[in-house]
Amino acid sequence: MSDLEAIGLDIVTGEEGMETPLMDVKEADREGLQIEEPEPDSLATIEPLLDERIVRAVREMGFEKLTPIQVQAIPYLLQGEDIIGQAQTGTGKTAAFAIPALQKIDPGLKKLQTVILCPTRELAMQAAEEIRNISKYMQGIKVLPVYGGQEIGRQISGLRGVQIIVGTPGRVMDHMRRHTIKLEHVNMVVLDEADEMLDMGFREDMELILGEIPNAHQTALFSATMPQPILEIANRFQKDARLVKVATKELTIPLVSQRYYKVKSQDKDAACIRLLEYYQPKLCLIFCNTKVKVDQLAEVLKRAGFQAEGLHGDMSQHQRDVAMSRFRNGSTNMLIATDVAARGIDVDNVEAVINYDLPQDNEYYVHRIGRTGRAGRTGKSFTFVSGREIYRVRQLEHFCHTTIEEKKLPGASKVLKAKADKYLNRAWELREHEDIELMKHYLQRKMEAEECDALDLAAVMLKYQIGDKGPEIEADDYESRRGERDRFGRRRRGKADDRDGRRSRGGADDRRRGRTEDRDSRRRRGGEDDGRRRGFEDERDSRRRRGHEGEREESRRRGAEQDRDSQRNRNGEEDRDSRRRRERDGNRAVRARDVRMDGSEKGLTFPFSKKKKRDRKKEII
Repeated sequence: MSDLEAIGLDIVTGEEGMETPLMDVKEADREGLQIEEPEPDSLATIEPLLDERIVRAVREMGFEKLTPIQVQAIPYLLQGEDIIGQAQTGTGKTAAFAIPALQKIDPGLKKLQTVILCPTRELAMQAAEEIRNISKYMQGIKVLPVYGGQEIGRQISGLRGVQIIVGTPGRVMDHMRRHTIKLEHVNMVVLDEADEMLDMGFREDMELILGEIPNAHQTALFSATMPQPILEIANRFQKDARLVKVATKELTIPLVSQRYYKVKSQDKDAACIRLLEYYQPKLCLIFCNTKVKVDQLAEVLKRAGFQAEGLHGDMSQHQRDVAMSRFRNGSTNMLIATDVAARGIDVDNVEAVINYDLPQDNEYYVHRIGRTGRAGRTGKSFTFVSGREIYRVRQLEHFCHTTIEEKKLPGASKVLKAKADKYLNRAWELREHEDIELMKHYLQRKMEAEECDALDLAAVMLKYQIGDKGPEIEADDYESRRGERDRFGRRRRGKADDRDGRRSRGGADDRRRGRTEDRDSRRRRGGEDDGRRRGFEDERDSRRRRGHEGEREESRRRGAEQDRDSQRNRNGEEDRDSRRRRERDGNRAVRARDVRMDGSEKGLTFPFSKKKKRDRKKEII
C-alpha cells in the first residue's frame, strides 16, 4: 500500500481508459440510440457540464483537446470533490482548476469565493491573466492577483468586489491580518505548485490560510512531486481526496527535439552565440543555475548584438515586470533566467530553450523544456554538457523516458552562411514595400566612382553587415581524456609511449654499461699500483694499531684508579651523612619525649613550631 492510499486517497491514473462524465450519452447508448461518443480528450466531453460562456471563451483561446490532467481533474472538481493533481509545469493545470472555479462562481455575490495560492509573483500574474481570458464573456466576474512588491494600498482598493484572488502566501497572510481579505464566503481553495511553495518556506502560511477558512469548502492541491509534507497537508485539510496524475511518459513533450552538445566550460558563451546565430529563434529562453551567470551572459549577448534580458530573484519587481513584458511583446527575444525566477513564464511562441547549465534537479529539466513546443507547435531544446556531466545526460534520459541526441555545434562556415541568408532574405523582402530607385542611384554612383561592378559592391556590403567567420569551437572530449588515465589518475601509456619508453630505457642501459666498463678498466690498470700502495698502508696501519692498543691500556689503568678514588669519596660521604642522620634522629626523639600535654608523660608526638613552642611553655607554667 502506498503512502497516498494509506491516507485514504483514491488514485486515478488511467488516462486512456477513464470514464466519460457524460452519463446521458451512456444511457442513450444503452437504449440503442445512435449517438457518437466524443473522444475522451475532446473538449466536447465536458461542454454539457459548463456554462456556454466559458465554452465560447476556451474555444476562442484554441482549446480543442484537453490535456491528460484536465481530462482527469475537471470532472471531479465540477462534482465538488477534493483532488491532488500531480503534474509538471506546462501540462495545463491552470485551466484544470480555473474552469471549475469559474463554473462555481456566483457573479451576483460581490464577495471573495475562490482563493488560489501560487509560489511566485510571475505565476500569480500568469494564472490571473488566464482566468480573466476564460471568464471574459462572464459579466460581473472580478479577478485580482495579490503579491509582494506591489503597493499594499493599491491592492486594498482593488479588493473591493473581488470574487477570485490569485496570490502568494505571504501577501495573502498580510491582507488577512489587515482584515482586507475576508474568508466567510470562500468555497474553493487551490494550491498551485504546492511543492515549490514548500521549498520556498511557505508551509506555515499555507496551513494558516487553510485553517482560517470557516465554512466547508473544496480544496484542490497541484504539485509536481509528492514529498511527505504534501501528504501531511492533504491528510489534514482534505477529505477523501482523489489523486490524479500525469504518467511519467507524459513528462516530456514529443514536439520538442532534445539535443546536447559537449562543450568546455570556457567555451559556453561562444557556443550559445553560435546556436543563436545559426537557428535564429524569434523567442528563446536560456537557463542558468546562478544569478551571477544570468547577469554575465546577458551582458555577453548584448555585446554580440542580441536583444537579451536577465531575470532572477535579486531584481526588483518593477525590473522583473519590465523584462517579462519586453519578452512577451517580442522587443526582447532572449530571456536568461534562473529556475526559480522562471516559474510562471508561460509564453506560447518560445521556439528554443538552451540549458546553459545542466539543471540541479532532474525535474527542473522537464520544467525548462516544457516552455517550448506548446499549442501544437514544435520546439527545440539545447543542453551544454561539460566534463563528467555527460553521465547526467544518461540520468535525464532514464528519468524522462526519452532520448537526448548528441550533436556537434554548427561549424563557423555554416553559421556565416546562415547569417548571410538571413540578411539577404530580409533585405530582399523590402523590394515590395520600399521605393528602392533612390538606392539604385546611390549604388550606381558608387560603382562609377570606384570602377567596380555590382557583385563586388554587394559582397563588400554583405561582409560589412555580417562580419567575419568566427573560430571553430572544439568539443569537450572528456571520455577520451578520461581514457588516457587509469583509475588512480595516472596517465596511461599507449604503444608509442611503450616504444619510446623502451628506447629511452635502452639508451640509459647503454650509458650505464659504459660507465661500468670504464670503472672496471680503471681498476685493472691501477691494480699493481694498488697492491704496492696497500702494502705500505698495511704496515702503517699495524703500527697505528699497536700504538692504539698501548693508549687504550693506559686509559683503562687511569680509569680504574679514578673509579677507586671516587668510591672512597662516596663511602666517606655516606658515613658522614649516616652519622649526622643518627644524631638528628636522636635529638628529635629526646625533644619529643620532653613535651608534656597535661603534666603527665605520654607517648611521642610531633614537635611544634617555634611560635607554638613558646605558647605551649606559657600554658605549662
